Amino acid sequence: MPFRIVQSKQNSRLKELRGALTHPGQGARGLTGRDSRSLAGIEGPKLLEEALRAGLRIDCVFVAQGAERLLEGLPLPAETEVLLVPRELLESALATETPQPVAALVEPPRWDWADVLGGQAKAAPLIVVLAGLQDPGNLGTILRSAEAFGAQAVVSLPGTVSAWNPKAVRASAGSVFRLPLLSVSAEDCFARLREAGVMIWTTTVPTAEVVSEDVSRINLAGPVALVIGNEGNGVPEELAAQADGAVTIPCPGAVESLNAAVAVSVLLYEASRQRAESLASHPSRKDKDAARVGHPDSMGRSDLLTGSAR
Repeated sequence: MPFRIVQSKQNSRLKELRGALTHPGQGARGLTGRDSRSLAGIEGPKLLEEALRAGLRIDCVFVAQGAERLLEGLPLPAETEVLLVPRELLESALATETPQPVAALVEPPRWDWADVLGGQAKAAPLIVVLAGLQDPGNLGTILRSAEAFGAQAVVSLPGTVSAWNPKAVRASAGSVFRLPLLSVSAEDCFARLREAGVMIWTTTVPTAEVVSEDVSRINLAGPVALVIGNEGNGVPEELAAQADGAVTIPCPGAVESLNAAVAVSVLLYEASRQRAESLASHPSRKDKDAARVGHPDSMGRSDLLTGSAR
């Protein structure tokens, strides 16, 4: 494949990459004269491979001199620009402490409410709503668990960290490329969920003041949205008041609460388990919908353990 050699730190494409990684979700407006507001930065050959597999448009690839072999075998489109950059120059544009020798600017997938509430026929939506989640590692892990356990989509409310934060992208292991993800206002979110007949549950720590249901005692096999709040403050009161109820995960050990990503993963597993049981009681639907809800028959054992659904 043809390479274009870059030697200057002021190269406009390197500036775009640096901006996309430093200010994820804001794009890199005006740096090259083109409309680059939708471009996101990713790092590493594995994530580049996942982005290609997901069908994302790869706008530009950056590879450190001496690491060209890492691009061998990748089905890069002919129109993708490939820049060969001195390693120290590329590392200066990257966000990680131990930079990888490959990075790229990609166009994130575009999703809408039809993707969030539509999807496969007869499959009840299972949606995760993020309300002020701040840790990008938690967000990426939630995306990975959501895809692994058959959630239909993730909805991000204002105050939530960008899913295109480099740490979130890495933690998602490619799920951010495939799982429908929508950023909307709280008003729009709750109105849409209500209109679609989705049951809304907030997550909470059990206390004397808050009435909550044990997750094993609620129905997660129907249309459900799980609202996850800020790691320190939980779901804002004004949002919790709009939910149908609060759900909690009983912990017999001496801990007050679970990490946000762990809690969501447990809830999604329980939803997947209930949906698998529901399918088992309706044999005619089992083969058609098993893959969507994470039924064991549709995944290898290693897929269930690693969280990879593809």
